[in-house]
Amino acid sequence: MKKRGTRLSQLMIIFMAVAVILAGCSGGGGNSASGGNSPEAPKENGSNTGTNQAESAESQLFELGKEPLEFTLYGNYDWYTMPKWGADETTAWVKENKKVNITEIPNGGNTVQKLNTMIASGDLPDVIWGERGADVERLREAGLLVPLDDYIEKYPNLKKWLDPKAMNMLRSPDGKLYQFPNWYTNRPNGNAGWVVNKKIYNELGSPKLETTDDLYNYLKLVKEKYPDVIPLETDLASEGHGLDQIYSAFKENNLSFPRYFAVPNGDKMTSIYKDEPFRESVVYAAKLFREKLMTQDAMTQTRDQVQEKLMNGRVAVYTSSNPTLYAMQAHAALTQNDPDAGYFMIWPIHKEGLDKNKIYPGTYNMLGWNAAVITTSAKNPEAIFAFLDWWTGPEGMTLQMWGVEGEFWEGREADGITPKFTEKYTLEKEKLADYQAKMDPLMWVGNTVYVDDIKGKFEATLPESERNWSTYWQYEITWKTQGDATEFINLFPLPDTEEGITFQSGKDIWQKARAQALYAKTDEEALAILDKAHEDTMAIGFEKLLDYYTQRWHENLKMIQGN
Repeated sequence: MKKRGTRLSQLMIIFMAVAVILAGCSGGGGNSASGGNSPEAPKENGSNTGTNQAESAESQLFELGKEPLEFTLYGNYDWYTMPKWGADETTAWVKENKKVNITEIPNGGNTVQKLNTMIASGDLPDVIWGERGADVERLREAGLLVPLDDYIEKYPNLKKWLDPKAMNMLRSPDGKLYQFPNWYTNRPNGNAGWVVNKKIYNELGSPKLETTDDLYNYLKLVKEKYPDVIPLETDLASEGHGLDQIYSAFKENNLSFPRYFAVPNGDKMTSIYKDEPFRESVVYAAKLFREKLMTQDAMTQTRDQVQEKLMNGRVAVYTSSNPTLYAMQAHAALTQNDPDAGYFMIWPIHKEGLDKNKIYPGTYNMLGWNAAVITTSAKNPEAIFAFLDWWTGPEGMTLQMWGVEGEFWEGREADGITPKFTEKYTLEKEKLADYQAKMDPLMWVGNTVYVDDIKGKFEATLPESERNWSTYWQYEITWKTQGDATEFINLFPLPDTEEGITFQSGKDIWQKARAQALYAKTDEEALAILDKAHEDTMAIGFEKLLDYYTQRWHENLKMIQGN
């Protein structure tokens, strides 16, 4: 740390009494990244010292736009590709006005190999964006991550908007915070659920569509009457989209994550393959698939292909963990030419006899989706944090959701954070939906509460016909039907531990079994595949991993309860 000692002028030497007083009130300003004072700073604050120190701390904040900031970002998902920074109007504005330029480090479609190579070589990007948990802890244990605690205290937004309980749950075993969360919240949110083609539904007489039996009968009717239409679109079933929502229909209070291959049973985590509702859902999905009531390329299609089908109105029912992203765009496009077309959402499908209000096609947690971490390769980690904190704040989120000032919004309300929306917000829904979809890959540190509050307040002033499609259904259905799964986060073990190795082997078994079961020719074959997967998983030591899950789960419960 570079320090400046207190210098006494000749006048102060002559007047020693005055010098003592001045020395007690003057502090040496530090140049450290943490903004600390030099050792000569006084221990007792005088009447003016608090102001001086506040001004000093303020001056040590990294100010976006004052000097250039360039950093690299790596998305740790095989499917992720970052749009070129500066190629669109919004990031071009940020690049010009905030002097921020971000360059993607491509993942090559194989993130496991890519991340391992980067760690082994020590050639890391400045920011890694991906799942919380195992990979983050692996990087932390290797000493490759920058703790964020000091920065959080200096910059305003994450400290303001992130719930203290969520912040505690984000902390690593060493007690420090390394992860900047994405779409964190303190209230229900999420978009998982069921979307229905309005025109087809009305032409078929608007039949009852509530239970799994209703859905089966409806899909059969669609197949019969509309041979060129896909009865049920499931998005990327290879990642669980669609299949997880079908599973939710067969079980009340289903807050477990299939990605753990485990479900809670009493106070323990147990194998998902023996969970009766899960087995029912697999048999049901296989039946839909072999009767061609479900998209036949569920395991191989791309997101672009799913979007194209929806945009063309060739889907009767669509279910996914985030169906509003594409359905919103498709609805806007279809209704532009035909007001009777488009899509709407229904209350989650449930098995007959279950309480429909306890069915959760998706879950949320206070920590949100994933997180960004800053690596030790970053030349100026505080500057990067300053950008992320700004990006998650009112100004950054306004840009991400509604673009630069002048089109969808103009000026701000008296509170200084609420944009004043223009008539284009409601008149050009398709353009806004398309904009938000294109910005989605750049939303690394989304602020759920800010966005939802802003949208909600404005949308409530509009007639139903003018409301944003996605926001309308969030308020009507999806936010009411997502389960709070905060207690089940961060269960993944470190990959180089015994439990981590077991998890990876178990994941291979899971992915293979899920695909095979979907292609099963009979119900019996589907169940046999699940039984075999259970046996294979237990043979690799899965019981010990289940014990690990149980321990982490109970630790989460204690943190949530404040213990």
